[in-house]
Amino acid sequence: MATTSETQPAPERRVGIISLIKKLYDWTIDRLDRTGWLYYKINIPKRFTSPLPYLGFLTFFNFLILGVTGALLLLFYTPSLTGAWLSVQLINNTIPYGVIVRNMHYYASNAMVFLALAHMYYNYFSGRFKIKNEIIWVTGVIFGTITILEAFTGYDIILNTRAVLAVSIGVSLNYATPSVGPLLVHTIFGRGFPDFILRFYALHIFILPVVMIVLMLVHFPKILTFDVPVVAAVTGAILLLGGMYPVSLGIQYTPTVNVGYTLPEWYLTSLYAFLRTFMPKFIAGILLPSLFILMFLLIPFVDKSKKFSWKDRPFFTALGIASIGQILLTTYWGFYINEAALTPTQALFIDPVQIFGSMLLIAALCYVGTYAVLRYMASKSGGQISRGRKAPQVVNFLSSQWILIILGVIFVVQVLLNAMASIAFVHHFPNLTMFDLGGVLVLFALMVHLYRYSRPL
Repeated sequence: MATTSETQPAPERRVGIISLIKKLYDWTIDRLDRTGWLYYKINIPKRFTSPLPYLGFLTFFNFLILGVTGALLLLFYTPSLTGAWLSVQLINNTIPYGVIVRNMHYYASNAMVFLALAHMYYNYFSGRFKIKNEIIWVTGVIFGTITILEAFTGYDIILNTRAVLAVSIGVSLNYATPSVGPLLVHTIFGRGFPDFILRFYALHIFILPVVMIVLMLVHFPKILTFDVPVVAAVTGAILLLGGMYPVSLGIQYTPTVNVGYTLPEWYLTSLYAFLRTFMPKFIAGILLPSLFILMFLLIPFVDKSKKFSWKDRPFFTALGIASIGQILLTTYWGFYINEAALTPTQALFIDPVQIFGSMLLIAALCYVGTYAVLRYMASKSGGQISRGRKAPQVVNFLSSQWILIILGVIFVVQVLLNAMASIAFVHHFPNLTMFDLGGVLVLFALMVHLYRYSRPL
């Protein structure tokens, strides 16, 4: 006797399945409507759009990469004085593909710091914080500060000589804090290296990420833009950097090893430059960076004009450009080493007159240059610098035939890179694997962009 499914025609069975899926979907959406899951809307652009407005989402995407790669690293990491460096060495040299995961984690952390800064400055110059976004702006500045702290705790728990030097500087800075210095040191760093490892481990994998997630719930706008090729390009860039410049393991710290001097990560070299002036540590290491953060926190409450464009806000535009100039200049000073010096102390010393004098000069040049450029632009436009937002114009400088040819060439290169990545993966060449996979993702982003560009509006 034939079953019911056998007697029903195939089209009717298909309609029944589709109807069942639709009912399940509607039921799920109806129940999720009472939760926070449907608060955020995901926008997927059909054509290429500038990634600047959604640099925040790209920062969040790197946070996800860090979460996944960090969870994998935790499977083999040992948070102890004797096991920290050895466990990272095990991940780097023995665990299959561990070096790939570690390099992705390292470069994603650097990318997250960079994208967070870029996201802040884009919103600063575009004036987006003026659209009742004061809370979003303030939480964003706090989020960026915590991002740097998260990255700092991450490279410290390796416990190599570089990490120990960074921790020593952190301890001395906290001790320099008036009244509460010793309490901060004992709370954050503990009473020795065994305490420090466990506390920074807890900060890095749980406490700071939880604080960041809470801030995200307040900071995120309602509409999030997820552009697949741009996300692929960012991921590809992380893999390319990991393949070309694999992160070093460093020298294992032991009580007898000579720590010497070394340089911190690029996002901390500005702070390091101030400390190397040998000024009071509270002023150089806490007060000056705090004033910089405070300046950005107060921007929405000071810049109260109704003008959004950077062209119509000369003072605050000059202030933003001057702050970028200060970051670049102090970063350079942080990397500067006097090779002709006779002692390590002399090699690291930075003359405060030189560094602060150059900072004042850069600030003056930024202000004079900004006002001069804006005045010149105003004279060219008859006094009307900004004329509102114009619709984007697409210039088709490539014919359809050339686009097809380029897409074909990229596709062939994609196939070759996939084959090379597979061979490198099988034969355990991690650097080549990362480089090839990064190239695959970057070329994929280029292919999708060209395809969307070739489509009619």
